[in-house]
Amino acid sequence: MSESADYLEALRSGDQQAFARLVEEHSSSVYQLALRMLHDPQEAEDVLQETFLNAFRALPRFEGRASLSTWLYRIATNQALMRLRRKRPSQISLEEPLQSEDGDYPRQFIDWCCLPEKEFMSEEVRSELRRAVKRLSPALHSVFVLRDLQGFSTRETADILQISESAVKTRLLRARLQLREHLSAYFSERMENRDHA
Repeated sequence: MSESADYLEALRSGDQQAFARLVEEHSSSVYQLALRMLHDPQEAEDVLQETFLNAFRALPRFEGRASLSTWLYRIATNQALMRLRRKRPSQISLEEPLQSEDGDYPRQFIDWCCLPEKEFMSEEVRSELRRAVKRLSPALHSVFVLRDLQGFSTRETADILQISESAVKTRLLRARLQLREHLSAYFSERMENRDHA
């Protein structure tokens, strides 16, 4: 997509054809981002509409310091984060030990080296991963979706979320660790059940 000065000026002045082009060029990627963050097609559709409505209102003030796509992803991410914060899923802290009747013990990770590849590719495992991603805090969830699922660079993710690149790296590491812990417990249980079968 070319972001020529004429195109940007047409958008800022409220040109309907220019705005229709913007929607056509970006609606699919904005929807996919929202769907990956929210895991709900209806909510993703709502975020898509809110994104372009907010963009239309803000276009006269768009300065062009970021690309149009980065700016739209920022709006969409903020809309999705507001929805995630309202839901506020239960969260896991890696620093807190697990509690049992026998007292506290540190969280454990199992070694995945010996699991067959088909274990990782099954629909059941993908569903478990989706459940684990939903349980991440909104801050970790948004970084994980943008970096690992949407494939944005660290710099692009930082621009979209308006945070530093080091914050992106820190949050991504924390998200991956939490997901690994969740899946470790899941695989540990599966291996135990298989051994007793």
